[in-house]
Amino acid sequence: MQAFLVRIVSAVILLASTQVWAEEINNKDPYELIKQVANQTFDRFKRDKAIIDEDLSHLKVIVAEELMPYVDYKYAAYKVMGQYLRETTDDQRARFVEAFKGYLIGTYAQALTEYTDQTVAFDPAQDFSQEKMVDISVQIIEQGRPPIKIQFKARRLKDDSWKAFDLVAEGVSLLASKQSEISNLIRQEGIEAVITMLHDKTKQKIDRKVEQEAKAA
Repeated sequence: MQAFLVRIVSAVILLASTQVWAEEINNKDPYELIKQVANQTFDRFKRDKAIIDEDLSHLKVIVAEELMPYVDYKYAAYKVMGQYLRETTDDQRARFVEAFKGYLIGTYAQALTEYTDQTVAFDPAQDFSQEKMVDISVQIIEQGRPPIKIQFKARRLKDDSWKAFDLVAEGVSLLASKQSEISNLIRQEGIEAVITMLHDKTKQKIDRKVEQEAKAA
């Protein structure tokens, strides 16, 4: 599941764009938001390629600056805590959110190491004027493989802007899978242990070999 997710995220984040980035992100339209953030992230990836070749950890900088401002990581963190959210203090919740944010940055940065020639087809936008949450359907097209269907889930915030909070790949929700995993860990080991675990994962080095080994497995 992890290797599968990384391949999907890499394909979407690295959506090949032939246009030069020259416009602000439209966070009032969830469909445009996903497209524009993908293009902006890829544009930064291309500009910083020399830096990345010298130091793969720079991918975390790109993710933190180009992608995470449009991800509702606080909402996602609260969701994965599940029923244990009410059992934590304000301080624990704040530290968990930051730890989970770091974990997501590391996960997406690792995804950026696997760039190939995938293309992405976005389904037509739907009327979202009365919606609080929408699904943005996407197909990942890679030569020699059947298309992979995924959905980004985005939610409307109080200021009428939108942020993504979940990725559903072939019917499997990243948020739901992490909620099950992390809730179990909180139940077994406690919130402090899980915060430490997330910080440890965040510190892991970005390594191209990770994905090469996953493919061979």
